[in-house]
Amino acid sequence: MLALIDGNNFYCSCERVFQPWLKNRPVVVLSNNDGCAIARSDEAKALGIKMGAPYFQLRDLERDAGLIALSANFALYGDMSDRMMTLAAGLGHTQEVYSIDESFIDLSAIPGDLVRRARIIRRRIHQWIGIPTCIGIGPTKTLAKLANAIAKSAERKPGSYPPEFAQICHLGACKPEELAQLLQATEVGDVWGVGPRIGAQLRAQGVHTALDLQRMDPAAAKAGWSVVLEKTVRELNGVPCIEFEDEPPAKQQIACTRSFGHPVTELIELQEAITEFACRAAEKLRKQDSHTGHIMAFIRTSSFRKQDPQYSRSASIPLPSPTSDSAHITQAANAIIQRIYRPGFKYAKAGVMLMDLQPATRHQLTLDFDEAMPENRMRLMTAMDQLNQRYGRGTLKLASAGVPRARKLWAMKQERMSTGFTTDWEGLAEAT
Repeated sequence: MLALIDGNNFYCSCERVFQPWLKNRPVVVLSNNDGCAIARSDEAKALGIKMGAPYFQLRDLERDAGLIALSANFALYGDMSDRMMTLAAGLGHTQEVYSIDESFIDLSAIPGDLVRRARIIRRRIHQWIGIPTCIGIGPTKTLAKLANAIAKSAERKPGSYPPEFAQICHLGACKPEELAQLLQATEVGDVWGVGPRIGAQLRAQGVHTALDLQRMDPAAAKAGWSVVLEKTVRELNGVPCIEFEDEPPAKQQIACTRSFGHPVTELIELQEAITEFACRAAEKLRKQDSHTGHIMAFIRTSSFRKQDPQYSRSASIPLPSPTSDSAHITQAANAIIQRIYRPGFKYAKAGVMLMDLQPATRHQLTLDFDEAMPENRMRLMTAMDQLNQRYGRGTLKLASAGVPRARKLWAMKQERMSTGFTTDWEGLAEAT
């Protein structure tokens, strides 16, 4: 038996914990550069705001409906996620963190009333850190995910599902006829792993609900679509096909890309940005104990600025020896940028991708004896990561990132970002 615990409207909920005046108000959190809505409160959804809606289309709602638009504060959300996941882990044996606001919990052989246990954990999370959650329980990941969706809908949309399934839904405890009714009330496109495109194809074949999909022949699902849909069908029938991963697999590629807050024209500013991106990607690389053997970098103008000349270019180079050294990775990325840069363009986005990833234990050491010993470089990188983790990102960085100044052109727009309530001493709430 598995549980899926999910933070409701997570980004908006994190903001509301420290700004209670946002409760019962329509709130959206905007993407990088305040581009589009990536999180919406229930009140914002009631206004008809869609996920991904551009901010410029929402400005009238700020005046007419009291909409509050906030810049994303990912440092806050990451810290709140760590706190929530720590508490959620108490629900069962092992935990698979699926995303920033979701985790699967293994409940195998847990004695007693699982719904009561889930209710205690849900209440504890809300009381200790202020995040509302919903919990779905089922014998497979797909059924646990579906149970979570039912728990949310039953709470937010009275009448969509029986009220006893609000907040916590245990499909594993349902009678067969009761489970069939719940599956019948669920659109096939709402099933985890189906999605809009396959959902439309299934509806065209007469498969309209989760119950219809459950009754499909698994072999027909594989032949007509893919092995992924075959696994979904089997999981809806209680047959586990998707493995539980208590440790996430290492990534095969690591990328760090950003749109700039303002157009960038000078090479030195592009290289400052690329240095930041390369160092961030290298930090992620070291975190999963990997090395990269190939670097790709790109720059491009904005396709939305039709009046400006357009230019887009990328290039990649292999490294003489796989590495996770920020300096070596940055040097390669900046060499690419210097090669592909063309003056006279207003660049809007750039990025770095690390490819050909392999475990750090498998790389071959360089024979360049003029360089510092690899273990010394590794200690330097570890110290750099520890300082930046303890005192904040950017505390220690490479010189090519440029000298600190009030605002860099390539920095993201974050004019509406809340303070670091849990990550910055200056942002701590004061009690008087």
